[in-house]
Amino acid sequence: MVRTAVLASGDGARLQAILDAVYFNEIPNFELVTVICPQRGCYAMTRALSAGIPAYVVDPELFPNMTSHSMAVANKLKDMDIELVVLAGYDVPLGVVPYQFKNRIIGTYSALYPAFNEAEGDPVALALESGLRVTGATAYFSDGDGRVGAVILQRSLEIAPDDTVESLSARLMEECEWPLLSEAVSLYCSGRLSVRGRRVEIRPAEED
Repeated sequence: MVRTAVLASGDGARLQAILDAVYFNEIPNFELVTVICPQRGCYAMTRALSAGIPAYVVDPELFPNMTSHSMAVANKLKDMDIELVVLAGYDVPLGVVPYQFKNRIIGTYSALYPAFNEAEGDPVALALESGLRVTGATAYFSDGDGRVGAVILQRSLEIAPDDTVESLSARLMEECEWPLLSEAVSLYCSGRLSVRGRRVEIRPAEED
């Protein structure tokens, strides 16, 4: 079993994809051990506890700087013998965590990376402002700086003429980010992912 922790902030919308996968036993060899949040009382923590998953707070305000906070998070993960870390809308810098969990941190990005990678602002809003007809989402391994690293999976989505930031964000979440996150974690837990530089190789599923 792959012992997994989710780092989540805010409303925990991305976390829900993992909780649903646990409930329906959709990911083989997967054990969700804990959810770690930076704020007490956030809805992500409520989601975890309601699903029977232990949740902890590592509050950055209790540490002198973000490096010491990230070290505390990394130590918590190591103390719990975590192998895989999943980012679910985590809004705090990862600091030292990616160096200690290289190619073992999976997250999603609300665009077809590298679209808007160097731009400031919400990629969903930027897609609308740019007049794009197609956007999408990306599942990735975090790089050493906690940003998008090697791309695991991508999925495209047509932008409707009447889309708003809110409607497009919701459709991206439901139609792209949720399934991509669950699939990427499933591929990892099945031992089908390997990283060669910036490229992720996906091995075919073994036939029964």
